[in-house]
Amino acid sequence: MSENVYDILQERGFIAQTTHEELRDLLGKEKVTFYIGFDATADSLTAGHFLTVMAMMHMQRAGHRPIALLGGGTTMIGDPSGKSDMRNIMTKETIEHNAMRFKEQLSRFISFDNDKAILENNADWLLDLNYVDFLREIGVHFSVNKMLTAECYKQRMEKGLTFFEFNYMLMQAYDFLELNRRYGCTLEMGGNDQWSNILAGADLIRRKEQKNAFGLTLTLLTRSDGVKMGKTMSGAVWLDPEKTSPYEFYQYWRNIEDVKVEECLGLLTFLPMEEVRRLGALQDAEINKAKEVLAYEVTKIVHGEEEAKKAQAGAKALFVQGAASEDAPVHEYSKAQLEEGLDILTLLVDTKLCSTRSDARRTVTQGGVSVNGEKVTDFKQVFTSADFDDKERLLLKKGKKKFCQVKEGN
Repeated sequence: MSENVYDILQERGFIAQTTHEELRDLLGKEKVTFYIGFDATADSLTAGHFLTVMAMMHMQRAGHRPIALLGGGTTMIGDPSGKSDMRNIMTKETIEHNAMRFKEQLSRFISFDNDKAILENNADWLLDLNYVDFLREIGVHFSVNKMLTAECYKQRMEKGLTFFEFNYMLMQAYDFLELNRRYGCTLEMGGNDQWSNILAGADLIRRKEQKNAFGLTLTLLTRSDGVKMGKTMSGAVWLDPEKTSPYEFYQYWRNIEDVKVEECLGLLTFLPMEEVRRLGALQDAEINKAKEVLAYEVTKIVHGEEEAKKAQAGAKALFVQGAASEDAPVHEYSKAQLEEGLDILTLLVDTKLCSTRSDARRTVTQGGVSVNGEKVTDFKQVFTSADFDDKERLLLKKGKKKFCQVKEGN
């Protein structure tokens, strides 16, 4: 192994906390099997997951073996960490479908060939557990007093924490033990909100197997106000191109806060840190060049170079040349709908440029909407196919940076 991956992760800003100082030495000397869990709460990974995926890629490149653990079992409970309310209970069929979609997406980033990585699903051992046996083997090692001091539970105590969710820490700890027994997994990684659960797993292995296990938590990607990054007015930023188009994905990173550019370049790209620091130091209007590099590099990793180039070209066509691009987001209506006409509020909500009709009305009233380059001031204005330009589309624009093409579909 060449450069220690611990140093790479630290320099790039990934590491939040570790359980043992000797973890760095271990990662420099041995091939370590580690795991990261992904609860299958949706049918696509998000921009938030992508940071942990990048950490896995760095680890695999350095010769370590990742286990991507799909939470087919734990998703049936729901992790209370960072949540103010209990998660919705999902059906087994939905969870299984979501887990399969995660598998497809993770395979784009992690090589599972020749035992280089392992894909597991904790449903295989959690769903058939005998409850009494589980309590006798695992529950006896957990102090309720200690569990109640964990941050993930403290946040929920005021609103009420169900016994249903209280079991989650035991299940996640048992996952670590099971992977340790099956594959010699000695390291669990996850977001910094997983610290308490990761500690519980490492402690369980120490008690049951009389050997060391390690934990490493990763920086959470947040905006400057502390809110998790990867959310927009219309919802999460997904890695699935059907849910968030490559163009919208590119635009999300192109429009992030100036103060977050260097951090995101370090965490979400493979650019050398010298270049990351150079781009991060750019000031005023120059920082936009760094944002373009960030958006291009992240989109290239997630959607491929061709889609990244198309997204970049689409952005430049609109913002530099003032023209619409074929790569811009598109919303289609039927011929009958367009002949009958659609009011501007409907267009803004359907294209997700605005979250509600009241939000759309406010935006129009404040002069923030244009169609084909002309400002719309009447929120009752109706558009039909007769309003289309020579490219047979309407270019709907909100503010300076958000837009969508409206076209006739089949």
